[in-house]
Amino acid sequence: MQRERTRIMVGVNESTIKGYPHASISSRGAFEWILQKIVRSNTCGFKLIFLHVQVPDEDDSIYASPDDFKSMERKGRARGLQLLEYFVTRCHEIGVSCEAWIKQGDPKEVICHEVKRVRPDFLVVGSRGLGPFQRVFVGTVSEFCVKHAECPVLTIKRSADEAPQDPVDD
Repeated sequence: MQRERTRIMVGVNESTIKGYPHASISSRGAFEWILQKIVRSNTCGFKLIFLHVQVPDEDDSIYASPDDFKSMERKGRARGLQLLEYFVTRCHEIGVSCEAWIKQGDPKEVICHEVKRVRPDFLVVGSRGLGPFQRVFVGTVSEFCVKHAECPVLTIKRSADEAPQDPVDD
């Protein structure tokens, strides 16, 4: 009898320090932690589900034609695909089943909606380790998911030696 794989949804985002398409310190750290502490050598026992949520641009771009919108949409999607490629490639290298997709919207809301829809065994998100003052202004996806996701949530803090000077950077 074949055992069903444990399905782990992983919320991933881009780095604000290095820019697209590099994975953030927190996302990369959470992913590596999953591989080292949960998956270990049992690569057949798990399926990782990567979710990247793109926040719609709030820039001052000028759109003069329908093609301008299509061009911006293609660029954003391409950046998200490049980000997810890192995780998917790594999973394939070590033999872990995975899938990945991109959604748009508020990351907190979208992740919780996707958890409800997909029903993973648990959700893993990275945490930047913001202090109470910074959390008030920046807010945290991980705290929101812990309170609202309809599955167990594991938050992985980045190690102190990985933290940039400003914890808001990641």
